[in-house]
Amino acid sequence: MNTEITDNKKFEGWVLYDANCGFCVRLVRRFQDALARRHLALLPLQTPWVRARLGLADSELLAEMRLLRPDGRLFGGADALLEIGRHFRWAWPLRQMGRISAMMKLFRAGYRWFARSRNCADGACEIGSLTMEKRNRLLHFLPLLVLPLLALIFRTQVASWIFMWAMTFALYAGYKWLTYRATVRAGGSPDRSRALGYLLAWPGMNATEFFDSEISPTKPRGMEWTFAVTKIGFGTILLWEIARTELPAHPILAGWMGMAGMILILHFGSFHLLSLAWRQAGVKATPLMQNPLQSKSLTEFWGRRWNTAFNELAFRFTFRPLRRLTTPSVAALLVFGLSGLVHELVISLPARAGYGLPTAYFLVQGLGIIAERTRFGRKIGLCRGVIGWAFTMLVTASPAFWLFHPPFVNNVILPMLTAIGAT
Repeated sequence: MNTEITDNKKFEGWVLYDANCGFCVRLVRRFQDALARRHLALLPLQTPWVRARLGLADSELLAEMRLLRPDGRLFGGADALLEIGRHFRWAWPLRQMGRISAMMKLFRAGYRWFARSRNCADGACEIGSLTMEKRNRLLHFLPLLVLPLLALIFRTQVASWIFMWAMTFALYAGYKWLTYRATVRAGGSPDRSRALGYLLAWPGMNATEFFDSEISPTKPRGMEWTFAVTKIGFGTILLWEIARTELPAHPILAGWMGMAGMILILHFGSFHLLSLAWRQAGVKATPLMQNPLQSKSLTEFWGRRWNTAFNELAFRFTFRPLRRLTTPSVAALLVFGLSGLVHELVISLPARAGYGLPTAYFLVQGLGIIAERTRFGRKIGLCRGVIGWAFTMLVTASPAFWLFHPPFVNNVILPMLTAIGAT
């Protein structure tokens, strides 16, 4: 790696890393070219002049990566990563979130935790030296940290739509393991078959209810099975017929029809069938979609009806901890901001464009929830009745092009539809 000091007038600084950390070395090699294009040089923290310049003991010197600007400004840990993010358009949402004090505390805490556990990514974690509490936290979050990084490594080696699915599965698997470990630690004791069923054959994230053998769910009726199959059928028509017909003249419309078809087939249809099968077997498996079009408020839409799996994650692992640091309204807005960042990883990052639009979409949802809870919002009925329903549909649907923006449709969805023969 090039470690020479450059006299280029555009030189932006040195990214300093621990050369004794195998994971760190592989990571900087992965981003070496991208950093070089932005006039940032890579340099080990162990370099003699760096040691002299920073004047830190080894234990403190190697505790975190750093960014040293030519004018002498020094950034460490999460602050260094966000400062480096100034040179990458896709990091704009992260930088904006970092302006919020509570979110910056979370970024710094998360970085410190990962820095202490980084050797575990090499399979050389000194588990014996960890307390039981730290060991449990490591087992909870390690897949959620490592799997997306592994997906990111192959970003330039596969088609954009394959990378989208790889990142989606990496995040899903990490979240799934997180909910499983947290529930077991809290006292859940599923047998092997139910544990494997939850991990491999159920997309929901409420492990507590899934593992509770004392819950006897209502057996599904025949009409519910018919309804689930009908949704799969309608989604198939959208994906394989309407999208194909519209593609030559209206490619964006074809992409949207294809996306709608896949959502109907997977989230509304196939996942509903899985719920029916588990409930028929006596396992509580709440459907992911709870008739979202019937929502009379944004709170109802996002809290109880749309994708209950993500709602469980957001409330348990994000809203509840944030609520201890700030007000409910700010905590809710931060949750939507984090949701936007997750969607950036599976939408804007594969598309290589549109950064910030998914985050903006979810921030609008958070602001809408705050608005409907104000005295004026309650007075005019934003959270009830026909007005509440209309407000919900307006806020969720009208900015949808920010969420699934045209670069995503053109660069990811349409190539995928072509690859699977749907166009």
